[in-house]
Amino acid sequence: MPPRLGTAATRYSRRMRFVLASASPARLSVLRSAGVDPVVRVSGVDEDAVTATLTDPTPAELVTTLAESKADAVAAAVATEHPDAVVVGCDSMLSTGGEVVGKPATAEVARRRWREMAGGSGELLTGHVVLRMRGGVVVERARDHLTTTVRFGEPTEAELDTYLASGEPLAVAGGFTLDGLGGWFVEGVDGDPSSVIGISLPLTRKLLARVNVSAVSLWTTSTAPASE
Repeated sequence: MPPRLGTAATRYSRRMRFVLASASPARLSVLRSAGVDPVVRVSGVDEDAVTATLTDPTPAELVTTLAESKADAVAAAVATEHPDAVVVGCDSMLSTGGEVVGKPATAEVARRRWREMAGGSGELLTGHVVLRMRGGVVVERARDHLTTTVRFGEPTEAELDTYLASGEPLAVAGGFTLDGLGGWFVEGVDGDPSSVIGISLPLTRKLLARVNVSAVSLWTTSTAPASE
């Protein structure tokens, strides 16, 4: 009988928890589909205040710094409850038309952005930070970002009205989703689709490796094929 992940890998994952420093249901869904059942904690970081401390940051520096601020805040909050853990923070923004934008927050802003990017493309930047904790102390960290090109369709006014009325685009970076209602209006993605959803599995795996953690050791379900 072939070995199953529910043995050594599961015992290891019980000692070391994967903590997601985000309330994003999309990021949580990506991780669960990929075999990880993370502890979810919201950082409460004031993104505007963090941004104000930076002097003329590049888009990559901005999203990575925000991701790190969230990860650091959550690491401090869970140090007692989960002293042996990896904490992962992410932040995403869309670069389009020479402007870097986050969540629209209002339907008016979302409508304006969609009119500007319809039929064109934008670069979705996602900053990722992984913190390795031992004994409640951060002992290692790795940070990086990923850029993925998103090609947008051209929704009709009626379609855009309905999409805005759903409320979905108001609370997501760039005012669209790939895995939700917004997917109807995305023509294609050049790069990593999971990064557009909110967390890049390939990049997260590489960052985990930099802090000496194997991604597969965090899996909590077995996807091993049955023997023939």
